[in-house]
Amino acid sequence: MNKLIASIKLLRPVNLILSGTTVLISAAIVDALHEESLILRGLIVVVAFTGASNALNDYLDLDADLINRRERPLPKEDLSMKSALVLSVILFGVGTALAMTAPKLSTFIAVGIAMPLMIAYNIRLKGTLLIGNAIVSAILGMAFLFSGALFGAVNRMITPALLTFAFTLVREFIKDMADLEGDRQAGTITFPVKYGLGSSAKVAIGMMLVLTVLLFVPFAIGIYSSNYLITAMLGIGIPLAYIISLLVKSPSTNNCQTSARVLKVCVFVGLLAVYLG
Repeated sequence: MNKLIASIKLLRPVNLILSGTTVLISAAIVDALHEESLILRGLIVVVAFTGASNALNDYLDLDADLINRRERPLPKEDLSMKSALVLSVILFGVGTALAMTAPKLSTFIAVGIAMPLMIAYNIRLKGTLLIGNAIVSAILGMAFLFSGALFGAVNRMITPALLTFAFTLVREFIKDMADLEGDRQAGTITFPVKYGLGSSAKVAIGMMLVLTVLLFVPFAIGIYSSNYLITAMLGIGIPLAYIISLLVKSPSTNNCQTSARVLKVCVFVGLLAVYLG
């Protein structure tokens, strides 16, 4: 029972819920909620790939997690390294098998692009300056493109994919700031490790200001309604202002950890805004 709970924690259930929600929201946007079979396949593919990537990340990132994420199953030794790797391989296999039964474009996005990027990020690209952040952001944005292709409406998912990319880029950068000490000791050369928290805070604030402006764009060009704008400004704009104030006051790792947690909640608000819009 303890190993089961540890395995669930390893896969990061909140992330699994977020990834699965993209499929449901995409189906709602394109009026495909009646496509139960496609939705179920899409959910399993996205959740399986997300869980597999999370397990692989923890398997390869143990040294840093011993400092940054000591509550995770592997640092606590609640689960063995071998179990984490096996679980990752199984989930990638399940996701691939189901993706192969989906429409061709969605199969290509999932198996031909997203999965290789997940593996490459975890093995080689995580510690590259900003490139790793961009890769993770692109992978999360692809969840919308995959879902759109699944329902034959990939063009309608381009805007939420781009918004997801921009938002995730900010969050991943701030997570790197929060993980500074662990990454430094593990030899992972992220932007904060190389340039310090002060310079990183300036970059993060600039990114958040750009993101705030970008939130207006879908409403300004008529893609989404005022419902989107109101939800995005209240649920994302205000938290971004709060995070900026935190970083201006002190770009400490504690403030960065708080900011990352706030941004995780904002992901749900962003999904809601897209749906309402």
